[in-house]
Amino acid sequence: MSFDPHSVQLPVTEIIDDVRQHLSQGNTLIVNAPPGAGKSTLLPLALLNEPWLEGKKILMLEPRRLAARTIAERLSHFLEEPVGQTVGFRIRFENRTSENTKIEVLTEGILTRMIQNDNALENVGLVIFDEFHERSIHADIALALCREAQQVLRSDLRIMIMSATLNMPQLTSLLKAPAIVSKGKQYPVEVRYENDIDEFSMAELCARTVIKAAKNNEGDILVFLPGQREIHTANEILRRELRGFSIHMLYGSLPQRQQAAAILPDRNGNRKVVLATSIAETSLTIEGVKVVVDSGFGRTSKFDPNSGLSRLETVRISRDSADQRAGRAGRLSPGVCYRMWSTVTQQRLTEHITPEILEADLASLVLDMSQWGITDVQQMTWLTPPPKGPLAQATDLLHQLEALENGRITAHGKKMLRLPCHPRIAHMLLMAEEDNQLELATDIAALLEERDPLGREAGIDINTRIEALRIHRRENRDNRKMGRIEKIAEQYRSLFNIQPNNSSVDPFETGVLITRAYPERIAFARPGNNAQFQLSNGRYAMAGHREDLADEPWLAICHIDAREGMGKIFMASPLNPRDLAPLVKETEVITWDTSEGGLIATKDLRIGSIVLQSKPLPSPDESHRVAAISEALKKEGEQLLDFSEDVQQWQNRTLSLRKWNPQDQWPEVSSSSLLQTNAEWLSPYLIKVKRPEDLKKINLKEVLQHSLTFEQQQQLDKQAPTHISVPSGSKVKLMYRDNAEAPVLAVRIQEVFGLAETPKVNEGKQSILLHLLSPGFKPVQITSDLKSFWSDAYFEVKKELKRRYPKHVWPDDPWNEPAISGVKKKY
Repeated sequence: MSFDPHSVQLPVTEIIDDVRQHLSQGNTLIVNAPPGAGKSTLLPLALLNEPWLEGKKILMLEPRRLAARTIAERLSHFLEEPVGQTVGFRIRFENRTSENTKIEVLTEGILTRMIQNDNALENVGLVIFDEFHERSIHADIALALCREAQQVLRSDLRIMIMSATLNMPQLTSLLKAPAIVSKGKQYPVEVRYENDIDEFSMAELCARTVIKAAKNNEGDILVFLPGQREIHTANEILRRELRGFSIHMLYGSLPQRQQAAAILPDRNGNRKVVLATSIAETSLTIEGVKVVVDSGFGRTSKFDPNSGLSRLETVRISRDSADQRAGRAGRLSPGVCYRMWSTVTQQRLTEHITPEILEADLASLVLDMSQWGITDVQQMTWLTPPPKGPLAQATDLLHQLEALENGRITAHGKKMLRLPCHPRIAHMLLMAEEDNQLELATDIAALLEERDPLGREAGIDINTRIEALRIHRRENRDNRKMGRIEKIAEQYRSLFNIQPNNSSVDPFETGVLITRAYPERIAFARPGNNAQFQLSNGRYAMAGHREDLADEPWLAICHIDAREGMGKIFMASPLNPRDLAPLVKETEVITWDTSEGGLIATKDLRIGSIVLQSKPLPSPDESHRVAAISEALKKEGEQLLDFSEDVQQWQNRTLSLRKWNPQDQWPEVSSSSLLQTNAEWLSPYLIKVKRPEDLKKINLKEVLQHSLTFEQQQQLDKQAPTHISVPSGSKVKLMYRDNAEAPVLAVRIQEVFGLAETPKVNEGKQSILLHLLSPGFKPVQITSDLKSFWSDAYFEVKKELKRRYPKHVWPDDPWNEPAISGVKKKY
């Protein structure tokens, strides 16, 4: 195990001594080093024998399984040992470690599970977060938990964050940690911008660019495409038209042998083209690459809190991702990067990648935190706090899955955490264990986690896939897609120590199991609407009219898109309504429907939002009525309530003081904010409301005024008065504007004769804007400097006014002319 990291000629060797010194003195460090600098391979080995480790392990987190396996192999190569000795790796369903392992390379979700079992990470001395710029949700969760352990239980636990592209100011500020930068040895990369492409033509156009680049440049070519579909399309084109090259694909679900072939030099010495997803952006060094062709797109899973579903979206990459990709061409020598977009588009790219935590399903995060006893997730140390909407959605789902009760983790939830899968799948497996349905559940779990092996032409019935999987297993067929699914099913079976079942499937049993994972996707056929279904979460979806399941009265849906309006069902199973009896609940439902005249109160038999039977509820609970109206106001309040001009002026006055005097903590009273918080200030006035016209009768200005404290009401009238007295004796209304702009005083010019200075509000700190009017109330001058107007512009204005209004007096000395509100007669 003797290895001198300084003996390897990689740029990161220049910072090894600094890294050692900082970690001997502090417990958190940030390392910024470019691609190819050697940070992932040399730094863990350089720290292996540090005194502060005291025999404890180093854990290094990688965002992808391929990177974890490859880096472990590279580290073991340096030590001249097999993987599993000093260096090992752990990824989902695969553990290559031993009692001798001192460096464990993990995928990020594995660390979260380790912390659940050992909050203090007692046998760990250092946790390295590699390629942290990718900002996966698992990395953010793991960092939050490690920081919690470090601050509460283990001040000696070291954390080191590494990446080639980091938002350094934000990270150093949050972690209050020093940063070390390695300049590395990045060769120059010439960037060539092509024309903009769209996601529909990118595979073909990228393939054409590869052919051009192959003719004009030396070396292997790395092509970045968003997903498997585009990779396979480009692969077909290049195999037909690019002679003398070895074409390889590289994405996460490929067999390990094919992934290794893409990374290593070609056995026959041919030039290579590697068609890869963003898996090739970081950590992996693909030998021989001198040319990069970048589509500029990636594929990411985005969670829609309105539907409770995640969907894969093809999106533009960020500028730092584009830099990472281009850098792949300059790791070993000068290179070229063809960007399939214009220089104009380059300027529009976002600076940094969007953290996954902002767009992901947060169910696993909430369950992980609950295991720690953390009920308020927002109080953790987050580089990017998880958004409140998806957090609430995830919490509600976990209550449905019986993982939480009153916000706290249940015994069932703790069992779910022990399984290496999403809480939905974990709940289904555990319930199947109770019902003696595990053989079927493990097949379903494997199918749900992988891409559809049969495609859309096979219809939407998941039972067709289960039967195909069982035939594949029974007859030992050679089918790569089914083989991958069977491998996952086998791993699930090993967890429960069960044997496979290859008998025929009862589709109704499948349906029940799917409802365990997706209780909100129980679907009932809409009467009279062929192939259209209402889901228990209130949404609607449809199947193709020719689908075998189109005429089923009940479905359990497992794959559906998250489009607005009518969703589309991609995979489901029929349900026997008798199996749903335990889910039927009697519920008092009070809603507001403006088109139907207001409040509607019923006593329903329901499965979620699906109404099986309904009858009127004569005397609904008062608090429930108010809550229903309050909820409706959040969506329709601007039309239902009387936001008169007086109300809008009250809002503008208050909002102006909020901006002018931030130290005084005036409330946020914009219409959108008021409607979202209406329960706090309007509830007492909703008790007797039944119809839309009752809402219009509410004196909104009076209600809002009373929502302020007595002191605030006085301050509002004093600092932002509704009227201003002018020299004529009139009280003229002030018009307050959006965005705290200067209030407008529209006043006839004769009423302000003798007024030398522009009036002010906010205790003399805010000037107003004068709209000086003619006797006919037409604007003649707009000014915020009345003194200057009398001295200069007045005399030009006077000529026109004297001609148009000869009966009025237009003095030569407006400073000393008495102001009047009417017409001063001439003598």
